[in-house]
Amino acid sequence: MKFQLAGKRVFVAGHRGMVGSAIVRRLASEECELLTASRAELDLLDQAAVHDWFAQNRPDAVFLAAAKVGGIKANSEAPADFLHDNLSIQTNVIEAAHRHDTGKLLFLGSSCIYPKLATQPIAEDALLTGPLEPTNEWYAIAKIAGIKICQAYRRQYARDFISAMPTNLYGPGDNYDLDTSHVLPALIAKAHHARQAGESDLAIWGSGTPLREFLHADDLADALVFLMKNYSEEEHVNVGSGDEITIAGLARMIMGIAGLDGELRCDPARPDGTPRKLLDISRMTQLGWSRTIPLSEGVAAVYRDYASRVSGSAHG
Repeated sequence: MKFQLAGKRVFVAGHRGMVGSAIVRRLASEECELLTASRAELDLLDQAAVHDWFAQNRPDAVFLAAAKVGGIKANSEAPADFLHDNLSIQTNVIEAAHRHDTGKLLFLGSSCIYPKLATQPIAEDALLTGPLEPTNEWYAIAKIAGIKICQAYRRQYARDFISAMPTNLYGPGDNYDLDTSHVLPALIAKAHHARQAGESDLAIWGSGTPLREFLHADDLADALVFLMKNYSEEEHVNVGSGDEITIAGLARMIMGIAGLDGELRCDPARPDGTPRKLLDISRMTQLGWSRTIPLSEGVAAVYRDYASRVSGSAHG
C-alpha cells in the first residue's frame, strides 16, 4: 500500500544539513505541511525535549536525516562523539515517533555500515558479514544500530519504520571544512583555494587509487521521497548512482572544472580508507527509481555554488 504525503505533517530532522535541505526542497512539490526545528529550538540529544516536541507537533511522517558526520580525520579524532551523539539522536527520534504514533519514519544510514572488504558491488545482505573500515567504525556502528532499531520497532510494534543507505553524497550546503569534510567537498575547497592563490597543482591524501561512487543530494532526496511513498519492508535499501571513479580521477575532474592545469600530487603517507565502495542498487532499480544528475554536471554546479559563496563572503 502506498503512503501518501499530500496533506500530511512531515518532519525533516536535520533540515539544515546538506541532505535535510535537499529533502525540504523536494517536499515543496508534495502538498504536505513541512515541520522543521533548528538546533536552538530542539536539541535532538535531549530525550525529554524530543518527546515534548513530538507531543506538541504530532508529525505524520519523519525523515531522520540528522546526524553527526565527518570524514576520516574527524572520525579518528572523536570516536566517542560519533558513537554517542548518533546513537542518542536516532534513538530519541525513533522512540518519540513510536510513542506519539507517527505513521511512517525513514531512517537515513550510510554506506560505511558495510564491511571494509565486502564483495563489490555491495548488496544489502552484506551487512554484519565482516569487519568494518577502522577509520569510521564508530559512526558505522551507530548507523547499524539505527537500522536495527527500526527493524525492532517493526517487529515488536508493527511500526512502518524503514531505512535507506546512501552512497557518498555531495551537493549544495556541503561541509567544506578541511578538518571534518569528506573527499569531494575537500577537493573542491582545495582546488578553489589553489586557483585563488594562483597555483596550478593539487595535493590529495593517499594513493588516489580507491574507487568511490557519488550521488547528488537532490537525487538522494528524490529517492527518499520515493521510498517513503512506495516502500514498506524491514530490510534497508541501498541508494546510489551505479557509477564509480577513482579519487585521482575525481581530483582531475575538479581540477579541470576549477581551471587548474598543473600536477596532481598524491601523498601515500596519508590513509586511503576503503579501497572500493560501490553499492548494489538493483533493489532500488527494481522498485522503479534511478538518479538523474550526472557526476560531472553535478560537481560543476556544486563548484560554482561554492566559489560564489566564498567570493560573496570575502566581499561581504
